[in-house]
Amino acid sequence: MLFVVLGCSIAFALLVVEVIHRLVRRFTHSGKMYRPGQVFGALLAAQISLSVYPMDLPVVLHALGIALILAGAWLLAALISTLVDISLSKVRTDVTDNRHARRVHTQITLVRRLVLVVIGVLAVGAILMTFPGARAVGSTVLASAAVIGAVAALAAQSLLGNMIAGMQIAFSDAVRLDDVVVVEGEWGRVEDITLTYLVLHLWDDRRLVLPTSYFLKTPFENWTRTQSALLGTVELDLDWTVPVDAMRQEMRSMLEGSDLWDGRVSVLQVTQAVQGFVRLRALVSAADAGKLWDLRCLTREHLVDWVQRRHDGALPQVRTRAITRSAKPSPAGDQHTDARVFGESADGAQREQAFAGPKP
Repeated sequence: MLFVVLGCSIAFALLVVEVIHRLVRRFTHSGKMYRPGQVFGALLAAQISLSVYPMDLPVVLHALGIALILAGAWLLAALISTLVDISLSKVRTDVTDNRHARRVHTQITLVRRLVLVVIGVLAVGAILMTFPGARAVGSTVLASAAVIGAVAALAAQSLLGNMIAGMQIAFSDAVRLDDVVVVEGEWGRVEDITLTYLVLHLWDDRRLVLPTSYFLKTPFENWTRTQSALLGTVELDLDWTVPVDAMRQEMRSMLEGSDLWDGRVSVLQVTQAVQGFVRLRALVSAADAGKLWDLRCLTREHLVDWVQRRHDGALPQVRTRAITRSAKPSPAGDQHTDARVFGESADGAQREQAFAGPKP
């Protein structure tokens, strides 16, 4: 009879969960709550059935209570994840100016992880409270709470510091998900931010993992802090005969025919003119860091090719000139006077004697 009642209760609970799941799926298109809902409903039905049935099963009820706490924590975590996914789906990041969207994604993601950690801690605490021995030990634990707290704080100083830094990053807007940053000489995009560390997806598909506290203590470059559009430079050292105006017009024509250029900035200037070369700096703009890199390379290649084809005389050159002088006799008595440091003069002889010693 017990198994019949238990089976009917679990079947009814699973049926209710299935109906709720279908209703929720229409609005959220998410199935994260389905599996934990089934487990939680089945356990809840089993515990209610065993509680009302006239049998003394303390061990089974205790085990079901622990399983129900774990399933409830799982279901609550799935509910929070579903709500977060719904919220983030309404904030799109696949637009040109997605600074606000990336900020919202960063904050909500970190808050979700913090809430999940709190749920896990509360679940473990609730399970421990189901054991009578844990309550008895509570007074002893509280008596030594000061010592344990000091030791724990010392041992977890780095962990707590990184967690606090993670929350500061989330709400200070210093760095966000998908930001393009330069850290330790590496250029990459912020792929993931947790409470303790941050993952950078570098341009060559490597991953650079840094503690969150790093970004509060060490300067770094954020190329998308206010907007994704950027400026980039291309520098060339050429001969003094380079036609700057013609080169400027050629660069402008090339940029107007490229889909990488965003149409904001196109400047070519001579920034240095020393010794045998002039330095030309081209300043171009693009919508984001990836397009800017390709645009800089395209500009450099095009200008080099244009100089080679049209004005090869403007390529870097090193000039030399041979100078011939007629030999003139030295004035009498002046020959070799200042030709040597040692010898050939009175003070030179003294220096020679001082460094070489007396002659035999």
